[in-house]
Amino acid sequence: MKSIKRRWTLLPGKDITELDKKVMYWENKGKEVPTRDLIKTPEQIEGIKRAGVINTGVLDEVAKHIKAGMNTLEIDKICYDYCTAHGAIPACLNYEGYPKSVCTSINEVVCHGIPKEEDVLEEGDIINVDFTTILDGYYADASRMFIIGKTTPEKEQLVRVAKECLEIGAEAAKPYCFVGDIGYAIEQHANKYNYGVVRDLCGHGVGLKFHEKPDITHYGKKGTGMLLVPGMVFTIEPMINMGTWQVFLDSEDPFGWEIISGDELPSAQWEHTFVMTEHGVEILTY
Repeated sequence: MKSIKRRWTLLPGKDITELDKKVMYWENKGKEVPTRDLIKTPEQIEGIKRAGVINTGVLDEVAKHIKAGMNTLEIDKICYDYCTAHGAIPACLNYEGYPKSVCTSINEVVCHGIPKEEDVLEEGDIINVDFTTILDGYYADASRMFIIGKTTPEKEQLVRVAKECLEIGAEAAKPYCFVGDIGYAIEQHANKYNYGVVRDLCGHGVGLKFHEKPDITHYGKKGTGMLLVPGMVFTIEPMINMGTWQVFLDSEDPFGWEIISGDELPSAQWEHTFVMTEHGVEILTY
């Protein structure tokens, strides 16, 4: 009989645990399961939590100062200064050629908006500020939406529903569920408003690297994708478009990063880093 090449490996000289049994049960049924290196140790989770505290502080500092009339380069400086003053490193800075410390995505910019002096916030804008912190080699990643002054009811609803999608996705993330369960829950909620859930970008494992496995898609079918087990750390970060789910790369961006909604209608996104526990996910960033 041909042997099966297993993703999940048992620890040499150790007894089989309940975790081993549950993961092997699903692997035997042909499901995609994590490799053992995706399971963070308690010490690693504590390190990611510490990075998360600083990451939350960065976004709190932005919240104190963000307003109409400021440009996004000023937001970048706030983020860089707070992060480095607390002994951490902005993960985005120089990551694969990205030139700044934070992503600032205004209105129809879905994600990866590059801070610029000429991008001045105006009354009614909505903006996503996305920051990732490295502290002592550990990564934490989160983003928030900000409404500048008073905006339209349509944009207010989009921002609110995008946050609800994150919360609903987190609620669907149970131990020994699948990535597709998260995406299914998010997509069902967005569909109630005829919003598009971006498919070309996704959440991801995080903690020891900026981007790890698994990819956390925000659409899909229940019972599909990788099995999620206690000790895994990942982001959920649905990008919700007011219109089509499709996107395109801004041809005028010389760095090749900025992503625009396909019909150039507004987009909104919220993101947290989570650790899976025996009882559900715990938020490591706010």
